[in-house]
Amino acid sequence: MRHWLHLTTLFLALSSSSDNNPEECSVCFNNYDDNQLRPRTQPCGHTFCSQYIDNAIKNGQLTSPSCLAEHAATAATQFPINYGMEALIRKLKGIEVVPEKTLTAKPIKAPARGISKKLHSMVEEQKSSISSLITSCEEVLSQLGEYRGQLGDWKTRHLQLQDRLYALVEQNKSAMKLLELEDTSVVDMTTQGEEGKTQLQAMLGSLDTVNTAQEVFMTINEVDQCNMEVENWLKKCQKLFPDVKTVHTSVKVQETIREALEMTTTETGATADPVHLGDSASSIMNKVQEITEEIPQKQLTVEDLRRMSEPVKRLVEAGRVVAVKRLVEAGRVLAVQEDQDGRRSARITLQDGQLYLHPLLRQPTPAHAHTLQESEVVGMLEPSCTLAFLDLGWAGSTRGRVTIQLTPDTPLARQFVLLCTGLWGHTYHNTKLLWLGNKGEPEEWVGGGDYEFNDGWGGAPLLPDLQGQYRESGRAGTVWVRGALGSARSAQFFITTRDRQDGGQWPLVIGDVVSGLDVVRAAVNHSDITEVTVVDCGVLLTL
Repeated sequence: MRHWLHLTTLFLALSSSSDNNPEECSVCFNNYDDNQLRPRTQPCGHTFCSQYIDNAIKNGQLTSPSCLAEHAATAATQFPINYGMEALIRKLKGIEVVPEKTLTAKPIKAPARGISKKLHSMVEEQKSSISSLITSCEEVLSQLGEYRGQLGDWKTRHLQLQDRLYALVEQNKSAMKLLELEDTSVVDMTTQGEEGKTQLQAMLGSLDTVNTAQEVFMTINEVDQCNMEVENWLKKCQKLFPDVKTVHTSVKVQETIREALEMTTTETGATADPVHLGDSASSIMNKVQEITEEIPQKQLTVEDLRRMSEPVKRLVEAGRVVAVKRLVEAGRVLAVQEDQDGRRSARITLQDGQLYLHPLLRQPTPAHAHTLQESEVVGMLEPSCTLAFLDLGWAGSTRGRVTIQLTPDTPLARQFVLLCTGLWGHTYHNTKLLWLGNKGEPEEWVGGGDYEFNDGWGGAPLLPDLQGQYRESGRAGTVWVRGALGSARSAQFFITTRDRQDGGQWPLVIGDVVSGLDVVRAAVNHSDITEVTVVDCGVLLTL
């Protein structure tokens, strides 16, 4: 459906510039046909007839009359045929175009009386087999057209890079030669596929005209031979395309030249070992994407993290997003902070499609880690509403995550964020739960957060002024602070596990548990509350 919507949009754009005649080239106003006036799409996305493109090419360059984009070309055949446009025009006109050299198919007839039910069944089986192969041909032809368009796009990029960076001209030309060879192979295979499809369509028509058993057997023999040839072509396409070395070298050379331009260097070691392809039955473009995903990436940025949640259309950019995601999943992305006491780092993890920032700690940096400045990462926090988390554990293992929705427009809530992230040096990481009140009663609660002494006597405030407008609540899951603002324990927190029944409310509320209240209740039932530890903590980053 999305494919047809895209083609319809393109059709409307063409019709507005060609007097509502989509069957005409918008420049020369000739009707598209299946010979010299076939519609061909340029890398910029605009479509014109083959004859106009051949006439417009000068000195190996073609300028699109619609957007003035320049493309390297020596013949119209370098641009892929717009099969979607041809199909759309046929659909809108209600006309079935018969390819050249195709035998005219006769109307479907009822099976001749001289053919037995068994022979008729054989005919229907062969027709079904041919129809299935035709569909497979069309799918692979579409993949080849898309792949060829990507190859043409890469060739254009290589030409542009060659003009800007002469130190890598030879390497760039080598990659282009590989692309030319691959492009030639695609053209050859496309021609073979079109011929095979034409033969299958002819066979389908022949099966509708058989009247005797002898004709059935003779036609079926021809069909079997044709089927075998087409099946071999399909297997050959899957085996040949894409060529790993060509795609890998092309994309890697492009990335190397871009980096060289940005770093004003002339280092040239761009070619890497080919990537192993797994499932050979994958579509051609899926295998192209699999290759590009494995290519080493340039310096990681906060924008790379944000783009993990955005729809990405370009193949290389999509591969980069996937590669960044894999780095995060492997624990190789860290936020770092440098101060007079040295360097601290915080892990950035991915869980259920969400990014989490863990506390800054003095810890070894993993090998081949990618680092971001802590100040940039903190900028991804939602200013109006922050989700913090506490991972509780006991008896040597993590038992679950408690997620708390804070309202950081109050000083106490902002202080909670600072202690979950360790931005000011102190953190709730590895602190114990120390208090359990009214166990089994409606007012049941637990408390912790003594980052200083971890015995209940510490937890001094980090912020100089904690005054603000705080709400009250008596509901289960309320996170609040007990005691006077600015006291020596103002950083300690408390979580209510049951609704209050006496009509009372807890003061100085800083947030509410949105998930994981069952983890807190399980901690309450542990034999010793002081054995429950905040094994990890942090905040949710906004993508």
